[in-house]
Amino acid sequence: MESFEIGEVGFGGGDLAFILGPCVVESYEHASMMAGSIKGICERVGVGFVYKSSFDKANRSSLESFRGEGMESGLDILRRVKEEVGVPVITDIHEPWQAEVAARVADILQIPAFLCRQTDLLIAAAKTGKAVNVKKGQFLAPWDAKNIVEKLQAAGCEKILLTERGASFGYNNLVVDLRSFPIMRSFGVPVVFDVTHSLQLPGGLGKATDGQAEYIEHFARAGVACGVDVVFMEVHDNPARAPSDGPNQLPLERLEPLLGKLKSIHQLINEN
Repeated sequence: MESFEIGEVGFGGGDLAFILGPCVVESYEHASMMAGSIKGICERVGVGFVYKSSFDKANRSSLESFRGEGMESGLDILRRVKEEVGVPVITDIHEPWQAEVAARVADILQIPAFLCRQTDLLIAAAKTGKAVNVKKGQFLAPWDAKNIVEKLQAAGCEKILLTERGASFGYNNLVVDLRSFPIMRSFGVPVVFDVTHSLQLPGGLGKATDGQAEYIEHFARAGVACGVDVVFMEVHDNPARAPSDGPNQLPLERLEPLLGKLKSIHQLINEN
């Protein structure tokens, strides 16, 4: 297993790490509040995390959907949060030219699931020298994700994460194949379980995505029991008013007890 660290957060070295934050950058005030609140919770529980938020959501269901603050403003907000709150950050990129710009701020560049096979995008991200997290597409078998790893490694990337976020199961539904965790870990890279996106109902609201946030705790516990290295969850202080992916985000007040349980499960399985 190729392990690495981002600041004080370890990936693949035996610790359970977390990627947490709201789906999209809404404002500086909201991002600062969320990052500070999540940091406090993670410090109390004793786990490491990277703050997640997207400067742009380029794959929304409708033209009417909120996409974010835009690249310049969104990255500036993430930069301020990173410096003032003292947390590493991760954000999505959608086009090759965005990689170098985003890498000036982000500690980890994230490749969205629908773009996981875009060779030019993967190479551009790899060449920045930053860690790269690729979400396995809903259309891709877990063993096919090895090609993603090989593309990144060929371009010089030494810090790679692979994320499971569910596979398309009929219309407007996803299912998680638990076999994907050991299969993708066999490629020698840390594996992330994107719990909240796995509970999406894509396009379930017609012009927006629906979700089943009531099952977040169940999915998270199952993933940690299967030995994932990282748990990814979008978290919001008021999901009902979130401008993006509200139906599948974890309410902030449910985060601390869940992290405590996940830490205990991780410790238990590592004892055997």
